[in-house]
Amino acid sequence: MSSRLQERYKNEVVPELVKELGLNNPLEAPKILKVSVNSGIGEFRDSKEAVNSFVEEMTQLLGQVPNVRVSRKAISGFKLKKGDVVGLSATLRDEKMWSFLDKLVNIVLPRVRDFRGLSVSAFDSNGNYSVGLTDHTIFPEVNPNNVKASRSLQINIVTSAEDREGSFLLLKKLGFPFKEE
Repeated sequence: MSSRLQERYKNEVVPELVKELGLNNPLEAPKILKVSVNSGIGEFRDSKEAVNSFVEEMTQLLGQVPNVRVSRKAISGFKLKKGDVVGLSATLRDEKMWSFLDKLVNIVLPRVRDFRGLSVSAFDSNGNYSVGLTDHTIFPEVNPNNVKASRSLQINIVTSAEDREGSFLLLKKLGFPFKEE
């Protein structure tokens, strides 16, 4: 079972990329390798109930259980002890990655209040793209009435493109709503 976005990539986007980038082989076309989703726990790390609730919410919206990240050393200025939970992270690949991106592009981003498009400057020199969302409750799986605290998410999209232009073209063709220059 493949997602709509994956089918669109195979059937429409790859031939367009081959033509526009002047590639000799469809296998040379840029592709999305993985999606990394990270979130900090923040001030509610002392509450076990809130941390467990957030792990459940992240599990629902990602389709897999996120890794719990703990501090490696104590920092008294942040009231942090070694071994305290400081964040959650997950790496999505294959089917889960495609369904997450499909949901992000077609459901989540249009629900963001006053959304004017994604920044074109968020590509790194290797062609990877980063998106920051300030509220995880915009995902349809999360019931805002049961949320203990709103958390922000950092989404990193790792592509096989070797430059910004190839990566931008790939994401634009997949339907990512970029700001107009």
